[in-house]
Amino acid sequence: MKKILLTLSAFVIALGASAQIIPGFNPDPSCVAVGGDYYLVTSTFHYFPGVPVYHSTDLKHWEQIGNVLDRPSQLPMAEANASLGIYAPTIRYNDGVYYMITTNVGNGGNFMVTATNPAGPWSEPIWLEQQGIDPSLYFEDGKCYMVSNPDATITLCEIDPVTGKTLSPGKPLWKGTGGRFPEGPHIYKHDGWYYLLISEGGIEMAHCLTVARSRNIYGPYDANPANPIFTHCSLAGQESNIQATGHGDIFQAADGSFWICMLAYRRYGGDFHHIGRETFLAPVTWANGWPVINDGKPLVENANPEHHSIDYDFATIGPEWMYIQQPVVSNYKALPGGGIELRGTGKGFDWGSVSPTALLRRQQNADCVVRATVKAKGRGSEGGLAVYQTHNGHIEFFVSGGKATVRVRARSILAEQGSVAVKGGKANLEIRALGDHYEFFADGKYVGRVDSAVLSSEFAGGFTGVTVGPYCQSGTVEITNFHYED
Repeated sequence: MKKILLTLSAFVIALGASAQIIPGFNPDPSCVAVGGDYYLVTSTFHYFPGVPVYHSTDLKHWEQIGNVLDRPSQLPMAEANASLGIYAPTIRYNDGVYYMITTNVGNGGNFMVTATNPAGPWSEPIWLEQQGIDPSLYFEDGKCYMVSNPDATITLCEIDPVTGKTLSPGKPLWKGTGGRFPEGPHIYKHDGWYYLLISEGGIEMAHCLTVARSRNIYGPYDANPANPIFTHCSLAGQESNIQATGHGDIFQAADGSFWICMLAYRRYGGDFHHIGRETFLAPVTWANGWPVINDGKPLVENANPEHHSIDYDFATIGPEWMYIQQPVVSNYKALPGGGIELRGTGKGFDWGSVSPTALLRRQQNADCVVRATVKAKGRGSEGGLAVYQTHNGHIEFFVSGGKATVRVRARSILAEQGSVAVKGGKANLEIRALGDHYEFFADGKYVGRVDSAVLSSEFAGGFTGVTVGPYCQSGTVEITNFHYED
């Protein structure tokens, strides 16, 4: 199985332009520079494995090289849904060791893991005492500091980087500028100042970045008079298709330039976003002792995103594939001639303690095509292709009982949108994503249409983005000739 290479053919770093670097469901990015290598991680919530690791040597081309949390022992997920699980991770490097610190909401709280190679393997969780989401690390003079936001206050403590034990009482640093949900804290040092970068306003349209500084890591911290230092909730950004900019992490490139990775989402069909919060990159400069992001201008969409056309035989499962909660491994079986056999649990995508049988990858663009040949094996077998956002918003395109059917979960409503007859319990299914809606075809025959707003975070809830792939509700199905193209 070849790994996915994400390419931005129109983006030239030397021009200092902003760009979307990792499209689709990749929120809460954090990046660390180690020599000429850059490693970036994003949050995954109720998906397994957790926390993808992307690598680049030029900030233009990014390749997923693994997942930090790839063993069940690292990632307890009992009854996690799309609003629980792994929140914003931070990746850092110190003295030959990589650190990833994050929060497992609903199953343990704050923890960190370590590795000498960011591709893995990573250690077992080192559980931490200070809570509050979005923890981050800062290393200086042999000390390791942790910041997070217990009680909606950015709080600092010193910890032992080996055991995780707290070595100093938590010191409140800053509550932000008054926006709700002060979170996503990171500490940096530049020209003798300690800078505390956070997000405020929540993850919706009012999302923004603010910053404060101090000569002492313990404070007091003074807010930048020009806060927020970046937002699209402004006259300049309000007309942009890109919204909810925030949750950023500043790093210095090998050539000495400064950059920030941040999340934002793109709107479709009005003020709806369904493919998730994505990772963007923008240049950072310094003026009057404060960071300036993208020269104060809004982010722009990539003019010419790279085309991807990928076929999967499922002989191996690449790092881009995910399960909802920890999978029941025996329900997945590679077929000798290519393809995969799935066995259903009978539970489908209803939220609960049993992982549904579904193998999913991120929908990386609002316009894409997903195809596969689906064969239902025996009476009562039902399965095919899923377009999944949360348990409250998903689409099942399945073969069962001599028909190919489109079924939609829209909160409390579960309804069929159309069906056509197929022969022998087998059909070639095709899903066409067209921005604000999806269209469904079986053996070339039109089956139905669903607006993408049904899958949006505004309607279905959760913090994730649409994922697509094979699934099985009940009985056994075979999936062959799987193709994804955007």
